[in-house]
Amino acid sequence: MSRLSVVLPAYNEELMVEKACRTLREVLTGAGISYELVLVDDGSRDCTWEKINMAGQEDERIVGVRFSRNFGKEAAIYAGLAQAEGDAVAVMDCDLQHPPETLVEMYRLWEQGYEVIEGVKADRGKENMLYRKSAGLFYRIMSAATKVDMKNASDFKMMDRKVVKSILSMPERNMFFRAVSSWVGYRSAQVQFQVQERQAGKSKWNSWTLIRYAFTNIVSFTTMPLQFVTFGGGVCFLLSMALALYSLVQYVNDRAVEGYTTIIIVLLFIGSAVMVSLGIIGYYIAKIYEEVKRRPRYLISGIVRGGGEVPGEGAAEKNRDPGI
Repeated sequence: MSRLSVVLPAYNEELMVEKACRTLREVLTGAGISYELVLVDDGSRDCTWEKINMAGQEDERIVGVRFSRNFGKEAAIYAGLAQAEGDAVAVMDCDLQHPPETLVEMYRLWEQGYEVIEGVKADRGKENMLYRKSAGLFYRIMSAATKVDMKNASDFKMMDRKVVKSILSMPERNMFFRAVSSWVGYRSAQVQFQVQERQAGKSKWNSWTLIRYAFTNIVSFTTMPLQFVTFGGGVCFLLSMALALYSLVQYVNDRAVEGYTTIIIVLLFIGSAVMVSLGIIGYYIAKIYEEVKRRPRYLISGIVRGGGEVPGEGAAEKNRDPGI
């Protein structure tokens, strides 16, 4: 009988671990789906791991993975994929903002032969205008990079085992799961869902972390920002040519070129453009440096599987990600 693995990254989610496990058990058992839950503690500072450990010892269908420190959501997703043993693997948030009932609809599509089932937001929920516009710009950039429409995309998706193997075989250290799972191709389908209200705890994201997350993923997946540097250089060149032509005409007509303030503004503009360009190039070089070092995406300090806890050394040996 086919089995479904559900990967749930968790960071400071002590209030939601038990409820998420209970809700998923009720939904999947009620639908007659054989399953396992893979909860990844991303270096939480509360009692998240204790809750996962307790749930894993009470239910053998729950697998717990504990990071040695916080490595980020992307790393937690990949750790979950590496530990999942199901024929189909789903990824969803531990806070249940991704509705568990939608997993059943996704699973039925997988049984029909679809290999990637994307969860697409029917709307973006309660978001302010600035965040909505920023997210729209981010997904337009990622859509151009992946050649796939990523508007209203999310981490909520289900994949066949062959898709998971393809993703885990990629050697990059910095990968954007949401884009990579679309980039790999395969036979895909979409399921719309309504973003649910968080039932307990609070969001771990703020404006700064979202900006950093977006920029890091853009740089890790596409060279488009470097094209902005080229475009900016072209604009500066055209403006400088126009200014040079204007100065030449003024000289030929025996009129002194005035405008000390204008010259200072132009110098500041060009200097700022150069510094921003160097910053973007430097960020890419930093990412190349991280890739060359070949450090692992994450380190595991413990695993709960089959009702018992495995020490850190054993967890490292059992990790199926070839890059770890």
